[in-house]
Amino acid sequence: MVMIGGRIGRKLPVAITIAGSDSGGGAGIQADLKTFAALQVHGTVAITSVTAQNTYEVSMVEDLSPEMVREQILTVHRDLGIDAGKSGMLHTTEIIEVVADTIQELGFPYVLDPVMIAKSGAKLLRDDAMDTLIKKLLPLATVVTPNRFEAERIVGFKINSLDDAVKAAEEISGLGPEYVVLKGGHLDGDKSIDILLGRGRYEYLEAPRINTRTTHGTGCSFSAAIAAFLARGFKVEEAIRNAKKFITISIRYGLELGSGSGPVNPMAYIYNEALKYRILDELYLLVKRFEGLEGFPRLIPEVGLNIAYSTPYPMDINDIAAFPGRIRYSGELIYSYPRFGVSSHLARYILTAKEYREDISVAMNIRFDERYIDRFRDLGYSLGFYDRRDEPEEIKIVEGGTIPWGIRKIYNELGYIPDIVFHRGDWGKEPMIVLLASTPNDLYKMVESLLGGL
Repeated sequence: MVMIGGRIGRKLPVAITIAGSDSGGGAGIQADLKTFAALQVHGTVAITSVTAQNTYEVSMVEDLSPEMVREQILTVHRDLGIDAGKSGMLHTTEIIEVVADTIQELGFPYVLDPVMIAKSGAKLLRDDAMDTLIKKLLPLATVVTPNRFEAERIVGFKINSLDDAVKAAEEISGLGPEYVVLKGGHLDGDKSIDILLGRGRYEYLEAPRINTRTTHGTGCSFSAAIAAFLARGFKVEEAIRNAKKFITISIRYGLELGSGSGPVNPMAYIYNEALKYRILDELYLLVKRFEGLEGFPRLIPEVGLNIAYSTPYPMDINDIAAFPGRIRYSGELIYSYPRFGVSSHLARYILTAKEYREDISVAMNIRFDERYIDRFRDLGYSLGFYDRRDEPEEIKIVEGGTIPWGIRKIYNELGYIPDIVFHRGDWGKEPMIVLLASTPNDLYKMVESLLGGL
């Protein structure tokens, strides 16, 4: 605990970004500060260069003096302290040298993002500064995070495969950094695989490859996330793994802005975390409302009924809340308080539907009845059907593969995701109706309208 203005307060971790300014707000110190804030770290800056930049071009670069860069770092350290730091754009030999000298003098954990070229193709590291970066900064780095093209310039050979990436990571490791994360976003394959090398051992960090143009600021936000977790006291490998999860959601829910590469969205992470309590509360209140709805128990199938509610930016089942053990009826509704990560069944409906219809956040399964199908159709809701008997054998043998296959089949046939999805069962599988909605209140209205006409 520390004294703050005469009061006792809790000291926040402090991280510094030593990087360029992006006037478009997508990369550089702007992306770093958003990342620090999302990860509950106080962000400070030492601006190295000012760029006139948007989503498709860097039209002008103006460097600050090396003395000014150094003074920013020292002034922050004198008063606030620095728990960890990162560097991004270091345009010149002189700036690199002063940053290296200052980091060595102060000795905080340091993440080197060897920024060389902007997404637009503009050079952010002068050719004559490359050797200085390798000789002066790499040996100081707790973690260095090159992408494929940056790694190629450091090691001097092409990286066309995972084996090439491993070889490059080994060579970079030999130049002095404690850990190397060679990012796999520019390599081919269904997954984005980063090579993590440190203390003589490898680890592959896998994430689904996301086909999107919202990638501006990816490297900045990833390295800033590592620095933030280091500032919070995480061990290096744990900080890197957490940062990988953070940047994956930031890319998946990037911002469709401008006419070039839109920026990643570091705030997606914090929005998810901030809303989790509210989601649990709203889900619990929803089932309380259903308790007062006449005829509701008739909707409960033999396997039990469940209701799932997603965060705004879900990546997997752990971002979707539901009722453990489902909801059953024995004279009264029986259920427990909702939790995240307990319904893979409805989570797959929401996650797959969201690939085509972003507003879907709530799902509920109910007992199959042809009268329900007719009633929903009369009410004007859109419906989609998939036949489980048509499911390919290679899908059937994959655990959890049926629902994504069914939703995608419906989308391919209709061209949209409907409000109601149903199937008539298969051998050992109960037929089911699944309601999809944007909000808990929308779901309540669907059920209320259904029961009101039966």
